[in-house]
Amino acid sequence: MRLLFARHGQSLWNQVRKFQGANDVGLSDLGRAQAEALGRALHGGYRVAAAYVSPMLRALDTAKIALAGTGIPLVPIPELRELSLGEWEGCTVDEIRAREGNPYLAWVRSPLDCPPPGGEPLPDVCARVLQAIDRIGANHRNGDDVLVVAHGGVISVYLCHLLGISFNSLWRMRIDNCSLTIARPPRLVSINDTTHLPPAPRSMWFDVSAAGGPGEGVPGEGGSGRRDPFPPRGVGPRAPGWSPAAEEQRTRAAWSSRPLPPSPGTPSPGPPAADTECAP
Repeated sequence: MRLLFARHGQSLWNQVRKFQGANDVGLSDLGRAQAEALGRALHGGYRVAAAYVSPMLRALDTAKIALAGTGIPLVPIPELRELSLGEWEGCTVDEIRAREGNPYLAWVRSPLDCPPPGGEPLPDVCARVLQAIDRIGANHRNGDDVLVVAHGGVISVYLCHLLGISFNSLWRMRIDNCSLTIARPPRLVSINDTTHLPPAPRSMWFDVSAAGGPGEGVPGEGGSGRRDPFPPRGVGPRAPGWSPAAEEQRTRAAWSSRPLPPSPGTPSPGPPAADTECAP
């Protein structure tokens, strides 16, 4: 089974940088255009056999627009709903950042250790998402392409599980509106492909390197920010002959050529050079 994870298109609250979480918010005009572009990408490069979707309006509408005319039925799965952000839902980033101690910054840096008051615990989110993926996998044991339309938080939680990393790294993974992230469990193939999306004003992720100030965005909310500590790599036009299968083969070859970690007791060659683009 190949999972094609698509985050929903821009919502009306993404547009104004509000935390939405469990709130059922519809798509903006840009979000609808993004969903149409997602549909063209799916039609041109994949053989989608089935589609599973969060029951929340922004995800359902994205899937309906993207798959219009295909005849592929949508199967809502409640476990794919977005994680709850508790008391922060309905607030803007600026309102949360202005609170004593800037809890927004603490959450961006360590979402597992510093959750919003009343928010859904990330291990609980992961448990329900894994239940959903297991249910999907049981229905597709023959290598189908399966579309899963969900949310930035849900997709990022699942990627933390696949990669075996702490949920405190949740917001180090950029998942843009209507991006495609591909997995063949237990392997991650690609993340946050946005080459199919229409041109839009440059959006930044969020700043975790300073104490906060005007311009930080909402992780997973498509907001604008001062500086992007985890910028996307420039992809540019796809080369002639590009296909999802060829890209997956290239990715596997790249990973298979990586050196194995040193055996226990092997002297360390010293710290790697600093990654100035991704340094917190």
